[in-house]
Amino acid sequence: MAGIWIVAETREQAFELLGAGRLLAPEMETTVTAVVAKGSASPQECIARGADEVLLLAELAPGEPFGAQLPVIEQEARASSPHAILFSATARGKETAARLSARLAAGLCSACTALAFDKATGSIVMERLAYGGAAIQKLAASAAPVVITIPPRSFEPAEAMDGRQGKTRELPAPPPSAVKIVERKPKEKVSKDITEARVIVCAGRGFDKKEDIALARRLADALGGELGATRPLTEELHWLPEDLCIGLSGVQVKPELYVGLGVSGQVQHMTGVRGAKVVCSVNRDENAPIFALSDFGIVGDLYEVVPKILEKLET
Repeated sequence: MAGIWIVAETREQAFELLGAGRLLAPEMETTVTAVVAKGSASPQECIARGADEVLLLAELAPGEPFGAQLPVIEQEARASSPHAILFSATARGKETAARLSARLAAGLCSACTALAFDKATGSIVMERLAYGGAAIQKLAASAAPVVITIPPRSFEPAEAMDGRQGKTRELPAPPPSAVKIVERKPKEKVSKDITEARVIVCAGRGFDKKEDIALARRLADALGGELGATRPLTEELHWLPEDLCIGLSGVQVKPELYVGLGVSGQVQHMTGVRGAKVVCSVNRDENAPIFALSDFGIVGDLYEVVPKILEKLET
């Protein structure tokens, strides 16, 4: 068995998964194959970013879900015997990965945030968070192939390289699926996508009432950033939309600057900001867990500290 496969439904998924695949390929002395949907990343883009071969999935009939491609992907996987198959851990990606692993009788490791190759054992070693983010679990694949799902933004997207050459092949259309999409009802977003924000000001349980969240919003605007929140404010008190919830039950963010206001720093929340470059915090409890994870911390009442910061920023 040889080769690293990435299976992507979108252009963004393809580039990030290629970034992960290119980390493994040199260690394993093997190739990378991109299995992508037509209309997502082009074969030329995938090859420039590290794919040695691109397999183009045929366009689906209207109403057919992405999972309808499973018979074709399974057939190719059986013929090529890749060592590992990488999916993005989106809702559709997780579903497709699980179904493919069952069809191939292969191992499945979900939500991996780091990958390495152990030359001594010939195994891929995977890391993922455990116990609500309090620990990192390491697993080794005892057999190949292994199907792996990767949370979005866990790896840097692969950069384009000049002069790379590769092969492209179109895959046959899958047989008609018994599952049809009869209607789509997209969830209406009432806020911006904070996963793309360079600066995030996060409101925590230290705020006394809903109206006071305007203070955090003012600071976010002054810093040119976006507003985020902890789970109690979004899912329990419903002071802010669930789209803004950061943590295990919300989104994972990687801002250049994260500012926590009245955030205690429980592991379930801080897991969502592990990728932040700089963490700042304001909390009146000097023993708040967030201070141990902060680059800069202010022990004080946010209702006194934030207005003073705003006075400097807005003058």
